[in-house]
Order: sequence, then structure tokens, then C-alpha cells
Amino acid sequence: MHSVQIPALGTWNAWRDAARRLLAAGVPPEEILWSGAGAERDLFGAQTAMPARGAITVPRSFVEMAQVAVWHSDPERFARLYAFLWRLQRAPHLMRDRGDVDLARLRAMEKNVRRCQHKMKAFVRFREIGAPDAPRRSFAAWFEPTHHTVEPTADFFVRRFGDMDWRILTPDVSAVFEGGKLRFEEGQPRPDLPEDASEALWVTYFRNIFNPARLKVQAMQSEMPRKYWKNLPEAAAIPDLVASAPARARAMAEAAPTLPPARMASAQAQLAGCISAWDGPAEGLPAALAACRRCPLYRDATQAVPGEGPLDAPLMIVGEQPGDMEDLTGRPLVGPAGQMFDRIAAEAGLEREKAYVTNAVKHFKFTPRGKRRIHQRPDAGEVEQCRWWLDAELALVKPKLVLAMGATAAQALTGRREGILARRGGIEKTRGGQSALITLHPSYLLRLPDAEARAQATEQFRADLRRAVDILEGRAAA
Repeated sequence: MHSVQIPALGTWNAWRDAARRLLAAGVPPEEILWSGAGAERDLFGAQTAMPARGAITVPRSFVEMAQVAVWHSDPERFARLYAFLWRLQRAPHLMRDRGDVDLARLRAMEKNVRRCQHKMKAFVRFREIGAPDAPRRSFAAWFEPTHHTVEPTADFFVRRFGDMDWRILTPDVSAVFEGGKLRFEEGQPRPDLPEDASEALWVTYFRNIFNPARLKVQAMQSEMPRKYWKNLPEAAAIPDLVASAPARARAMAEAAPTLPPARMASAQAQLAGCISAWDGPAEGLPAALAACRRCPLYRDATQAVPGEGPLDAPLMIVGEQPGDMEDLTGRPLVGPAGQMFDRIAAEAGLEREKAYVTNAVKHFKFTPRGKRRIHQRPDAGEVEQCRWWLDAELALVKPKLVLAMGATAAQALTGRREGILARRGGIEKTRGGQSALITLHPSYLLRLPDAEARAQATEQFRADLRRAVDILEGRAAA
């Protein structure tokens, strides 16, 4: 049986050297008794001569993990690391096995040590102990780490406070930096450090940056555990800050600035003007639409396609956008989809010439492919920009019912485009308060490859058109 005692200082180097020798000699984990500094020796674990050093291969990822986990406070950490390293020699893939219990435990130890290092960097509070006329200022701090993190974390303080002398005192190991050189000493009881006048200034600053409106006690205690409070000067102010937070938050809300009524009225007027405010004469709408530059679609389209039909029509039919034929002729719903609509509308008893027919988007959006122009669905921004003209048409016509054909029309009228198949046949309110009957777009019927599905969808579309007729003639409620 091999008995190995690892010192409190130089722990990583000592464990690495011992593990390398034992592993090279083929000593299994069950034949080793590991202990830390100050531990009593096992009755059956007499100190034995270490085997000679041999060459071994260790994955870099294990070394990086072990360099951190070896500082954990678990007394079994040395044995756990060696046992896993023993397995790793025969199964190098273990460092990638997230389901391995031993690796998970070591990773948790590594995480805990890194967290303890972070807390040490955040919560060490120095107090000046040197003479005012000394060539280098001197400071000291008392800290009680959860794990053995003084030695691996000391370099951080050397880099940050290299222009002064300091010492970090803990119950186990103390770090001393004097004259530009770092050394480690044994731990000691908590010293009686002098008061620091700057602490009062720091506590005042802490009180002023404390935001009572964003107080989350559990989150605060997670980042600043209570075990560290006794060594933090600002911690004395926390109970009072927590207790007074609700009252202070209410006072902040009551003292918050408000927008002057005159300025608010002006801002609301400007906002209303940006939504839709075209209110010219009906005969001027086509010319105004032809000059539209609200979105980039005008650049490639042949022309804008306005709506057509009686301005007192009880029904407004809204499609998606002009297609290839509509773009060339300047009339809505005259292409293949429009022809299908006309046929099914006639079967349902809906007279197109008595309705106002338009599109949610007035310019043709397409992608050229050879000599063909392939239809592209308008995006949300283009639909929103073109609402200017659709709102103007709704204001002019004032229809009793709007027939929204397809997802784009539904989006422009109600603000929602999703779930069009589930919404089909239902009555919804437009953003302006009109009743809108949601249905499919005829182009959807043309694209269905399955004949049975196309027939079923066509019958549903026909039923929706019949319902529109029934609503207009008073046989059904809107």
C-alpha cells in the first residue's frame, strides 16, 4: 500500500509528480492512500518510496481540469483525480463522455473552484497598514475561501496590484507580495486590521448605486453569498437597503418625469399622421398611388395596380398583390387566380361587378427567371407600408363586409397572417373595426398538387363566398 501526502503549497505540482510516477509504475488506485497537508496518517498506509518517474500520455483537457479541481476542499480530490486518470489511460474517450459519473463530479469540482476564485477576486477588501512615509504603500486583507484558491489566484493580484506591497491572509495559506516578489506562508487567525477611512466613502457609493426598483434578493445572495458579508464593509448597509427598497421604489416612480400634455398631443398627432392619412378626393387616388415610393417594390414593377369597383360597394374583396398579368394590365385579379375567382364566385352567386376589388400590396413583387417573372410573397414591412393605400380605400368605400383572401390580406387587415387554414370561414374585426371574412386565396387552390385536396379546398372557398353573399343579403349575421 502506497501512502502519499500532498503539501498545502505547490499542491498541483506535487500531485502531478506523484500521479505520474504511480501511473508509470502501474499502481492501481485501490493501492494508494492520498492525504492532504496536516492529515493524520492511516494506520495501514505507511509512507513508501515513490516509484521512478516514467513517461505517460495525458489528454490536455484532463490536465486543464485537474489543475483547477486539485484545489477543491474535498479531502478525496487527489484520489478521485488519480482514479479517473487511471481509467483514462485505458479509455481516452472518457473526457468526451458527458454521461460519466466520475467526470461529472470532477467537472463540478472544477466549476466550484473557479467560482471560489471569482468570489476571491470580487470580495477581497484591502486595508492600508503601512507607514505614510514608506517608499511603497502596504495593504492587508482577510479572506475565508471555500476552497484552497489562494495559491492559484494570487497571480491575479500580482498583476493588478504590482505597484504596492500586500498580503492576503486566510486560515490555511497566506499570500504575501513584498518588493515585487510573491511568497506563500502558513495560514493564521484573523488579524485585527486598522480602520480604513476610504471604506466610509465606498459604502456611501454603494448605497447610491443600489437600485431598489431592481432588487432581487435571491439573485443578490447568489452573487454575494452571506458567508462573505462579515468581511465586506458594504454588507452592513444591505439589510437597511433591502428593507427600505419598496418605499424607495415607489418614491422613484412618483418622482419620475412626465411628458408635458402639449408635447404629448403633438407627438400623438405626428404618430397618427405616420400610420395612414391619405384623404384626397376619390378621383385622385389612382394618380397618388401611381406616384407611391413608400417601399422599393415600385422600382421593378410595371405600374401600381389600384382597386376597381363601385365606391359605394357593400363588399370589398382584398387579395395579396398583383400578379404578372395584373402588373401588365393595371387591373386587379385578372390573371389565372382571378379567372378562377370569377368562376367560383359566379357559382356562389357573388357578382364581382358589384364589389370593390383590390390588393393588400399594390406593386408586383417578383424574381426574374429567364423570360418569366416568378411571384414572391411580400414581407411584413412591405405589407405595412402599403396599408396607407388600403386604409384609404377602406375609408372611401366604407364596405359592409371585407373578404380577406389569403394570409397577406389577413395580415394587412387584422395584423395576423398565421393560421389562415384554421381561421378560414371566420369573421374577424379589421384594425379599423370593419367585419372581415377570412378565406383562402384562389392561387392557393391552383398550387395544390393533389386533386382531392384541391377539390376539398375549392368547395371550402365556394362556401365562404356563399356566406359572404348571405351576409350582404341579410340571411346571415356578420
